[in-house]
Amino acid sequence: MITMDTIIKDPNEILRTKCEKVSLPLSVEDKDLLEKMLKYVRDSRNEELAEKYNLMPAVGIAAPQVGVNKQMTIVSVEEHDANSEQVTLYEYALVNPVIVSKSEKKCALSNGEGCLSITAPHEGYVYRSMRIKVKAYDYLTDQQITLSASGYLAIVIQHEIDHLNGILFYDHIHESDPWLEDENAILI
Repeated sequence: MITMDTIIKDPNEILRTKCEKVSLPLSVEDKDLLEKMLKYVRDSRNEELAEKYNLMPAVGIAAPQVGVNKQMTIVSVEEHDANSEQVTLYEYALVNPVIVSKSEKKCALSNGEGCLSITAPHEGYVYRSMRIKVKAYDYLTDQQITLSASGYLAIVIQHEIDHLNGILFYDHIHESDPWLEDENAILI
């Protein structure tokens, strides 16, 4: 079981390592890991389970965060309407994901980003592409997919793919002015 006790923390060097491609079809070991990662993300949003098993709320997790140097990540984002009722759940278990196109338009979370693997504070805007297109194998649908994402979902996917390339969110924060505003970017 994955818990906050087993999640790899910065500055562990595996978080800075470019992950290896995964052979398809998936091995039993790789499927098992994806299932455990998915369980963590789903359970982390249940307050009772999160407290019982020492889980921090998450919308994604990547294999290097659990000590596995493979291109695998989970993304699970709920999109809510104006009344804060769940509208759509975007959930993927991406293997060998590649961003094939991205918009010039940028966006960032207004409060900055966080990460299960980073305990030290790193405040500031993390500018990312507003829209992306990703090709990957999706374990949940058992097929190669091309997905288009924008806004918050695009931010989460880019954050997770960064993990697979040894990049952490604070690498994107402006060094001398962390809250430097980009007038052409959208804050979410």
